Amino acid sequence: MTDAFKPSQALREVRYEIRGRLAARAQELERRGYEIVQLNIGNPGPFGFRTPETMRLAMIENLSSAEGYCHQKGIFPAREAVVMQQQDRGITHVSAEHVFIGNGVSELIDLTLRALLDPGDEVLIPSPDYPLWTAAVTLNEGRAVHYNCRPANGFQPDLAEIEGLITERTRGIVVINPNNPTGAVYSRELLEGIARLAEQHKLVVFSDEIYDQMVYEDAEFIPMATLVADSLCASFSGLSKVYRACGYRVGWVVFSGELAHAQPYLDAMDLLASLRLCSNVPGQWAVQTALGGFQSIRELVRPGGRLYEARQTVLDGVAASQYLTVVPPAGSMYAFIGVDQQRLPDFDDNRFAMDLLETHHVLVAPGTSFNTDYNNYFRITTLPDPAVLADVFGRIEALLGEYAADQ
Repeated sequence: MTDAFKPSQALREVRYEIRGRLAARAQELERRGYEIVQLNIGNPGPFGFRTPETMRLAMIENLSSAEGYCHQKGIFPAREAVVMQQQDRGITHVSAEHVFIGNGVSELIDLTLRALLDPGDEVLIPSPDYPLWTAAVTLNEGRAVHYNCRPANGFQPDLAEIEGLITERTRGIVVINPNNPTGAVYSRELLEGIARLAEQHKLVVFSDEIYDQMVYEDAEFIPMATLVADSLCASFSGLSKVYRACGYRVGWVVFSGELAHAQPYLDAMDLLASLRLCSNVPGQWAVQTALGGFQSIRELVRPGGRLYEARQTVLDGVAASQYLTVVPPAGSMYAFIGVDQQRLPDFDDNRFAMDLLETHHVLVAPGTSFNTDYNNYFRITTLPDPAVLADVFGRIEALLGEYAADQ
């Protein structure tokens, strides 16, 4: 009887620790009255970031047009706004027919992989990665093959290693730029190298660009679709991060590049989109206003802006630590922080994350949650107010000091 309701075997290799055991324990502690500083998720709303008012008004004013299903690809004004953004970036030969609106990028990651993969097909994914990519490949009966983005190399991938991982079963390569969890931003030269490999081996390039305008100092975001011509490129973005509208659940994927022979694949995407009827309609009415209006994110990421100053607080906290290291994030809203295992040889990221939660009431994501083969890193979001982050680093240093004293 104990096996009567056992879960699917497909879930054996699937994990999403960002909302896993640690998050569940944090909820238990909150129910007991403890205040938990939740740094595990890039969710702007709880940290006081508001969706731009113009987007809220656009959604409200169009509610009467949002009560029924829309086209499975999304409403035309939203898709056309995405096309216009692509054209402004120099990506031509795309139309609204090449845009799919989804319930966030998360749903579209699943749909694009489901439409492509046969059992055993391989997809190249960075390590560390946003773990949904690995999970979605696995759930769609593919095989996730990780290419390393090592801390020693500034979390940049190595083109020779990527090429050595390509086999006759490889169908696609995932690029996350700006990167989650590391904050790395890739150079034009590196992206061009990945594009040439994809074209040579006819791989679909899945370019996760949800943090596209969230870059700092002299970092430059290069849209992958501007570099891929002789293979298919799927570019993902949405309202969640740059526009601080996670709850609207609006993302999009744009197909570009070698479209002439991609129609069967796009037809498969259309079928899968139809099966789920459509994505959230009210939120889609904010897309045109978001992409065509004032880009408030630019004020947040420049010196004096809250995201910039929070990032600087993280860098200052690491610099003041006896135990921590970090590659300064050039983009996104995260920092991937390392712990010196020469000073703390027994350090384990999962134990640390639980101890930090239980004794200092701070919730972080262990580095191994992001499919790394090393266990001395953890990820935090840089969304809190700088004063909160400064306090958090005091708590982290105290715990690491306790570890050092126990050695």
